[in-house]
Formats: sequence, C-alpha cells, structure tokens
Amino acid sequence: MVENALNWLRQAEKDLLHAEKSIINKDYEWACFASQQAVEKAIKALYKTINIDAWGYSVSQLLQNLPNDLIPNNNLIDMAKELDKHYIPARYPNAHPSGAPMDYYTKKEAERAVEYARTIIKYCKNKIV
Repeated sequence: MVENALNWLRQAEKDLLHAEKSIINKDYEWACFASQQAVEKAIKALYKTINIDAWGYSVSQLLQNLPNDLIPNNNLIDMAKELDKHYIPARYPNAHPSGAPMDYYTKKEAERAVEYARTIIKYCKNKIV
C-alpha cells in the first residue's frame, strides 16, 4: 500500500508543477483547478498509508475525515475549503453568470491556490515519508 501511496504523492507533486506552469502561461483557472487536484491526490496518498481508500473530491472533507491524530489545524482546513471552490467553477462556463472561467480567475487567486496546495501537500508528505 505504501508504494501506491507514493505514486499518488508523486502525481500530486506533478499536478502542483502543472499549476505553477499554468500561472506562467496565464491560465489562472487551470492553476486553481490543478492546485485542487494536487491536494486531492496528496490527501488520498495519506489515506493509503493508513490502508484506507478515500472517496470523494472535497479536499476539506477528506482532511476532516482523517483519523483524529492526522487531522490538520483549522488553518489548513480553511485553505482546503478555498481549494474546494475551484473544483467545478474553474472548468465549466455554466458555473458563472456569463462568460467562461478564464474571464473570472486572476493571477492573485491562482498564486494563492498554488501556495495553499504547496502547504497542504507538504503537510501530507511529512505524514507519509
């Protein structure tokens, strides 16, 4: 199970790299979505180290449903809640009153999403390795 967890963690780190590159390319909506995806995979890697297959896409819920000794502080939970907001609206035009996701996402928002993802991934990685 640990090897599988490390594969999930490796993919999380690759997704984070994609998010960082998306900022450079001014694809801010994709930076936000990739940040959410990176965190989702890192958390699922953490679950795999304790022999649990986690299901779902809400990174804040996944963190809050960890065993008590692995639940992070409220600051990380709040970061995860912000990342949860990028799961659908960053990808679908019908999630906005008009226009497309690219019309709504900003560099500042993307940078914050990447920073939050880095922080949560680091937390998960420290619990795994």
